[in-house]
Amino acid sequence: MSATITSFSVYLVFLMGIGVYFYKKTASLEDYLIGGRAMGSWVTALSAQASDMSGWLLMGLPGAVYLGGLSQAWIAVGLFIGTVLNWKYVAARLRVYTEKTDSMTLPSFFEKRFGDPTGLLRIISAAIILMFFTIYSASGLVASGKLFESLFNIDYKLAVIFGGLAIVSYTFLGGFMAVSWTDFFQGILMFFAITIVPIIAYGEIGGMSSIVEMTAENGVSLSLMPEGLTFTAIISAMAWGLGYFGQPHILARFMGIDTIKKVASARKIAVIWVAISLTAAVFVGIIAIPMFPNIADSEKVFIEMIAKIFNPWIGGILLAAILSAIMSTIDSQLLVSSSTLTEDFYNKIVDREASESEKMWAGRVFVILIAVIAFILALNPNNTVLDLVAYAWAGLGAAFGPVVLFALFSKKTSWRSVLNGMLLGTITLVFWKESGLGNTLYEIVPGFLVNVIVIMIVNKVYSQKNKEVLAEFEEVQKIYDRDI
Repeated sequence: MSATITSFSVYLVFLMGIGVYFYKKTASLEDYLIGGRAMGSWVTALSAQASDMSGWLLMGLPGAVYLGGLSQAWIAVGLFIGTVLNWKYVAARLRVYTEKTDSMTLPSFFEKRFGDPTGLLRIISAAIILMFFTIYSASGLVASGKLFESLFNIDYKLAVIFGGLAIVSYTFLGGFMAVSWTDFFQGILMFFAITIVPIIAYGEIGGMSSIVEMTAENGVSLSLMPEGLTFTAIISAMAWGLGYFGQPHILARFMGIDTIKKVASARKIAVIWVAISLTAAVFVGIIAIPMFPNIADSEKVFIEMIAKIFNPWIGGILLAAILSAIMSTIDSQLLVSSSTLTEDFYNKIVDREASESEKMWAGRVFVILIAVIAFILALNPNNTVLDLVAYAWAGLGAAFGPVVLFALFSKKTSWRSVLNGMLLGTITLVFWKESGLGNTLYEIVPGFLVNVIVIMIVNKVYSQKNKEVLAEFEEVQKIYDRDI
């Protein structure tokens, strides 16, 4: 165990070093929030996907497959399709449009893109980000709590605090550049772990015959279409892909890439990473069935798999990959939430004349504030990683996904249309979830559809009339056509 802890601790020190390094290089709010729009293809791609997948890739998804069988892989199918479409149709256009409007956060982009004179679009979208990102961050802290609890054999609540402090530290110090570069290294480590562990574990359990025997004994199906699986269940699983268009922590990576000419190469890297990682995560869940027939917590199968088949030194590195998955999402969420509070509240409402230094320090204080709230939510040991991620993912996807798509592709859409769509879509989602209807159909589906329908209806009455906004849309289209 001492060897495992040593190698694990060395990795933590390495991450802290990145935070300190970029603390010295962060000179402006744009540097702190979106890295000065200077990220390369590899860093953009791997940091985007690492921040996307989070601890649920190595804990939540394998745990779901362990309990529900191969039919849970429809989630992975939906996520893969969503990844491809997001990179293909959103990344480059969003990069051009946010630079044109001088926007560093989604709320400020929405306000400028649609010409909202009231400020309501910015304020409400910022509030939605804070609400769902707090839940999302809590999911990561739950995952880190389970990891540190297993590794150090300490109380769950203490484990949550210990894991969270490590994540908050380098986010507080280095901002976007520290988050993106740590996510780059974490993306590499996650990829290594999620591919190598199931390959070695497959040999340990005796191959496919053992899997078939134990899944049959446990009543778990190895079919994508088992008897009793409904069309609604498949739609619910694949609907995870809809969430991509509205995830601020992923979209922030698109805003930060150096030029749109690098988007194509970044897309190839991201798509390959996602395809292999999702497939391997599903495979981990299947292999865990014969390896751990009676495990108490299904979301710990990957942790237990590493402990069972690897020596302590290698095990420490592989366990660090789980922490990487957790950190790579929480750090991004904390930074986006901090960005929202700094750019959309503090700088617009509290102090419009704040200096760059003051705004950066406000952002750092907000990182701590949001983390504390997420800590409180995460202290309940009954929370599961997948449930918390599912709710937050759906909330952000339903609220912002349609708005982002209309912003990039619909010239005539007005601020009234997207404000009403965002509000009613979010209300629908929360009602659907809290009423229990989410057990039948994933709440992102009705929330997303209501948002789209409301925008289309209101557009019939209040279409975009602002000549400057209309002209800006045409200019962005010309830049995109010229440079892509």
